[in-house]
Amino acid sequence: MSLAAFFLALALSSAHAVQPDEIMADPAKESRARDLSRELRCMVCQNQSIDDSEAPLARDLRLLVRERIAAGDSDAQVMDFLVARYGEFVLLKPRLTSHTLLLWLLPPFALVGGGLALWMHNRRRTKSAADQDESLFKLSAEEEARLERLIAAEPPPEKVV
Repeated sequence: MSLAAFFLALALSSAHAVQPDEIMADPAKESRARDLSRELRCMVCQNQSIDDSEAPLARDLRLLVRERIAAGDSDAQVMDFLVARYGEFVLLKPRLTSHTLLLWLLPPFALVGGGLALWMHNRRRTKSAADQDESLFKLSAEEEARLERLIAAEPPPEKVV
């Protein structure tokens, strides 16, 4: 089996869990229902959309979405209805509100803080390495005095022509 055939089979096997009896007759409404289902979290599976989940609760939510669409609700009204009924957790991508602000801002702050910590650590390490290298070539007062005595006692080298 070739690699392309494997990935095609994998894509088809992970097809959506929507059952044939759930599909709406109007393709435009079905498309809206599928789009909304991809944005809603399965409360059982938790990291799957209700469009992908085969859990009975996910099926109930898919049917509820289709029921609300058939009743004439807009996408925002359907989402608002489900959030009012199940809470913000039902959304795979939470809305930016005052009580989800920390959820949205914590990752960028953590990333910036981590980058800053790495930069400071690298600066300290570089500075300490430079200080250590400098101390390797620095002579003590006793060594400098001994070196001066050796230089003064040694005659200058003769030039060879």
